[in-house]
Amino acid sequence: MNDQAPRKRPAKPYRRPKKDPVRMLAFEALRAVDERDAYANLVLPPLLRKAREKEGFEARDAALATELVYGTLRRQGTYDAIIASCVDRPLREVDPPVLDVLSLGAHQLLGTRIPSHAAVSASVELARVVLGDGRAKFVNAVLRKIAAHDLDGWLERVAPPYEDDPEAHLAVVHSHPRWIVSALWDALGGGRAGIEDLLEADNERPEVTLVARPGRSTPEELLAAVGEDSGLPGRWSPYAVRLAEGGEPGALDAVREGRAGVQDEGSQLVALALAGVPLDGPDERWLDGCAGPGGKAALLGALAAQRGAALLASEKQPHRARLVERALAGNPGPYQVIAADGTRPPWREGAFDRVLVDVPCTGLGALRRRPEARWRRRPEDVPGFAPLQRDLLREALRAVRVGGVVGYATCSPHPAETKAVVDDVLKREGVSAEWIDARPYMQGVPVLGDGPDVQLWPHLHGTDAMYLALLRRTA
Repeated sequence: MNDQAPRKRPAKPYRRPKKDPVRMLAFEALRAVDERDAYANLVLPPLLRKAREKEGFEARDAALATELVYGTLRRQGTYDAIIASCVDRPLREVDPPVLDVLSLGAHQLLGTRIPSHAAVSASVELARVVLGDGRAKFVNAVLRKIAAHDLDGWLERVAPPYEDDPEAHLAVVHSHPRWIVSALWDALGGGRAGIEDLLEADNERPEVTLVARPGRSTPEELLAAVGEDSGLPGRWSPYAVRLAEGGEPGALDAVREGRAGVQDEGSQLVALALAGVPLDGPDERWLDGCAGPGGKAALLGALAAQRGAALLASEKQPHRARLVERALAGNPGPYQVIAADGTRPPWREGAFDRVLVDVPCTGLGALRRRPEARWRRRPEDVPGFAPLQRDLLREALRAVRVGGVVGYATCSPHPAETKAVVDDVLKREGVSAEWIDARPYMQGVPVLGDGPDVQLWPHLHGTDAMYLALLRRTA
């Protein structure tokens, strides 16, 4: 009889976790968005530049990191619902860094073509680096549960049936807060198909669109510079050029020199519509009353220069006024940039022939570009902007001469930030003005509704959801 105890297997030597530069960068970006309320479109570029310099990032590395960050942020609501069904505690009790790693893993499993085993192992390795071995085991267990089903399978399990609660169903399936689904549906009108198309468009990566500033560059120049394989003419704006995926605007001479810029076609259309309205009398003095960060001001300044008009660009925040100065630098016509409060303006009444006010808002029209904004905004933010929006429009109407035109614009389709503001100012503020039908000044753009105002939509026009009302002061 052998009285010796069985031999123990020698313990495996400890293996240090390997740092994956791409996933580390994506995690850093998500932590900045979460901890500092940063915006991904501001955080990611410097991180990518640093990675190119120090880590030798290639284009495919940058593309994967960008997809991981933006894809995770866009689908955060859906992934939260799935993760919540795989953990034994409320999500609010899961440490935010752990939740970020889980969300990154969920996106790789459910939103990309990365094989499941690779997505799990890469996420666990990331967890070992940034969270430690103990919490990495938790991450491993949760992600293995998530890997058991594809996205459609999970949505069948975690989304309420459409028939029972349409808004809750759409909120989970399309990853928008319920109140935003409700607000967008009210603004859009119609049935299920339209709102689903809109919510899906919010989750798509937007094209990078350039504007050739009139008199300073041309779309033909930009198209020649980017090459026929990398650029397309704009859909609606005669000055727009769309870049193919992966195009780098900063590599173009015209962009570096300020003769062209990056600007959504919806913003271009707003400026072009204001400039296109015919006027009786002088057309010499234009005002951009909320000019930061300067895209519309640069386009208006170029258009004004072609007519011999001068532009005053006003922005309340000094740091944003400096951005406007940079955007307008080299404009061929006369212009001035000032830091001033448009609700307490330094200019005299009736001083301008054309006035644009692109007012601060919730930004619900730009959720494609700033996906994290949907999770930060609250229903009470909408009425919070209302007094400022009304004050800015009232002062814009006072700033324009009789017979002059005002453009009220905002990057939101929420009814309380669009037509309701204009109606309220016209009824209550004692300013005599009449609506101008804006649709003829967006020639060639389809599905503009019944007028007189215009609401653009990502799923219908490929633009941000810009709103425009044109008004003529009558007395």
